Amino acid sequence: MLPLTTITYRLLWAALLGSLIGFERSVRKRPAGMRTSMCICVGAALFTILSSEIAKATGDPSTTRIASNIVQGIGFLGAGVILRERGSVVGLTTAAAIFSEAAIGMGAGAGMYRVSGIAFAIVLFTLAGLIYVEDALKLNCRYMLFRITTNNAVDLVPEVHHIFKDQNIRLDNFQVNVTGDKQVIQFDADVTQRQQGHLLAALTRPGISVEMLPVERQSE
Repeated sequence: MLPLTTITYRLLWAALLGSLIGFERSVRKRPAGMRTSMCICVGAALFTILSSEIAKATGDPSTTRIASNIVQGIGFLGAGVILRERGSVVGLTTAAAIFSEAAIGMGAGAGMYRVSGIAFAIVLFTLAGLIYVEDALKLNCRYMLFRITTNNAVDLVPEVHHIFKDQNIRLDNFQVNVTGDKQVIQFDADVTQRQQGHLLAALTRPGISVEMLPVERQSE
């Protein structure tokens, strides 16, 4: 059997890596924060240790039977954080992080400190660093409904087209409706979070109200 100190070191290493990934999730106010991530890593590490130790104690030649089921079991936990919200699927990144945390925990439990550390660094960079790359390349878009209420849509329509053209944003389902003395310009568009703020600042002024709502993209 492994010495208790070795088992402790492996579990503490798994706890450290899991808590750091969970800290990033907590900072971004995403599910599976520090406590959840730490438990996932420690649990995966302990299962990996037990898988090997139980096999040795019983004489079972298969030392990976318990550990191999972690891959299947973690899928149920990951599926629990995937939700459909206002036309978009959210939680996929957190589910993928949970899957990676289990693998990191297994590496720590197997005593592969360097391998699990490298995997941790890659996952943390993916979660905390690539989001800025996505924003810079405008990859993280969301399909939004824009509803602009004004008293004079005739003058505003050309300006709306010009503003969105400058941002290289295509407008879908463009329409103008008249409700009483108010005129409503309505359309859909794929926009990033940064573009949302820019567009809101460019369109909002006295006498004009702007609504932005996430919507389901209509299938073509």
